[in-house]
Amino acid sequence: MIIQPKRLPTLVALSIVAWCCGVAAQPLGSMAPGTSAPIDLPAAIRLALEQPGLRAAAHEVAASEAAADQAGKYPNPELEYLREGHRAGTRTTTVQIKQPIELGGKRRARVALAEGAVALARTEHEARRQQIRADVIAGYYAVLVAQERQQLARSLIELARRGVDAASKRVAAGKISPIDETKARLAASDASVELNGATGELAIARTKLGALIGKPAQLFTLAAQYPEQLPAVKPLATLLADVGESAAVQRARRQLAAQVAQTDVERAVRIPDVTISIGSQRDDEVQRRQAVVGLSVPLPLFNRNQGSLSAALRRADKAQDELAAVQVTAASELAGAYTRYEVARGEVALLRQDVLPNAQSAYELTLKGFEYGKFPFLDVLDAQRTLFQSQSRYWKALLEAWRGFADIERLAGHANTTEQNRLTEPGSHP
Repeated sequence: MIIQPKRLPTLVALSIVAWCCGVAAQPLGSMAPGTSAPIDLPAAIRLALEQPGLRAAAHEVAASEAAADQAGKYPNPELEYLREGHRAGTRTTTVQIKQPIELGGKRRARVALAEGAVALARTEHEARRQQIRADVIAGYYAVLVAQERQQLARSLIELARRGVDAASKRVAAGKISPIDETKARLAASDASVELNGATGELAIARTKLGALIGKPAQLFTLAAQYPEQLPAVKPLATLLADVGESAAVQRARRQLAAQVAQTDVERAVRIPDVTISIGSQRDDEVQRRQAVVGLSVPLPLFNRNQGSLSAALRRADKAQDELAAVQVTAASELAGAYTRYEVARGEVALLRQDVLPNAQSAYELTLKGFEYGKFPFLDVLDAQRTLFQSQSRYWKALLEAWRGFADIERLAGHANTTEQNRLTEPGSHP
């Protein structure tokens, strides 16, 4: 049941009864062997960050760093051996070393491109990390809310049973029609269906969270936390001002930098390299050895790399436009997530403070009035239905609020770090 400061004593008693019924219905030994200690949210995030998905992104970062180191290497020299003729005394033997020399800033441009790839890989790694973190936050509270909704469904069964008992007594006393008792039993059956649905939703939520943290659904339990305590977020204007630091915008910015670096590489390719050679030549016929010095330069008559440079320029323009589009999209999605969060949080507050207490009071009074013959049973069913719908709306709004918060975390990144927010970081403690 929902923890409210002004809870009616009857509702508390019903919660205890429903909990006891749930414990009694659970067979002994149903808890799987090897179940670990309860997992809180920081531990869940830490476990998720240790899974292969993030490790794969880390491997890409390491590979990009190795490629950047390789990009800075100079070209190797070549050792050449040449022999003219095969008869002794008439042969000419030449041994020389050739060293290619890169011109036009090719090495510098190549290193800049490789370093851009490293930055992009690191950004992808951080984006993946933020996505996993947001998924765990949403999944963790989805399980907690599903547990509460299951408990709510069990309490509804207890409420329906009270209605059946009251209707049975009134029928036995000849005060109401047996049809009303039938309606009460139908309401109890509907409550059982709701419990089955809530149990299924809980199983699905646990399976999804288990996939994120790398544990089977039956082998973990969550620490007792309160999903009703929604965290505060920074004002929307502050978040939008820092949206440029989000993972999506950073990724687009790194891609633009990489395309600009690729353009510099293609531009440098247009400058031909030279190859310097130095060696020694021996002429057996004249019994003389002499030095050999050479210089070779390719003539850019047919291929000046125009097509590759043009393609790189167009891709840089594309990356520039994509960056502008991503900035607009990120701001729009962040504003949408913020609005969803604020609307859901406002609905949670309204339901908790006003709607739920009134719905609970109306049901209790209607049931008591029916027992004394002052209200028809249809009023009892209507009050019961209103109470359950209000409870369901409350938990649905609460889950929507947590999903909105997780989206804000993903879209705003470190720009949304608050005191409550930092408590979800692995290794942090309240």
